[in-house]
Amino acid sequence: MKSFIMKDEEFICTNCGKHVSKLNYTARDHCPYCLTSIHIDINPGDRLNNCKGLLIPIGVEKFKDSYKIIYKCSKCGINHKNIMARDDNINKIIELSVVDK
Repeated sequence: MKSFIMKDEEFICTNCGKHVSKLNYTARDHCPYCLTSIHIDINPGDRLNNCKGLLIPIGVEKFKDSYKIIYKCSKCGINHKNIMARDDNINKIIELSVVDK
């Protein structure tokens, strides 16, 4: 199991420029507006990855009673997954769930 370091921080989204507040129930790891993230962790919250590429949302998959957002890094090409947050833009989640885009 991956180690988890709790990092629930506010930030300005590198992709859309919006201010993103803390999540206040778990670690915030992506923008709730455009769903973009940054490839900064090796293990959740450690901030040790030197890549720093944009993680672009490319799909979603069912996970327990929620969903995981599937990402592709714009710099190194790796695929990554993050659990959907309660305040994520549901219209963006629906767009990602459509197979024929």
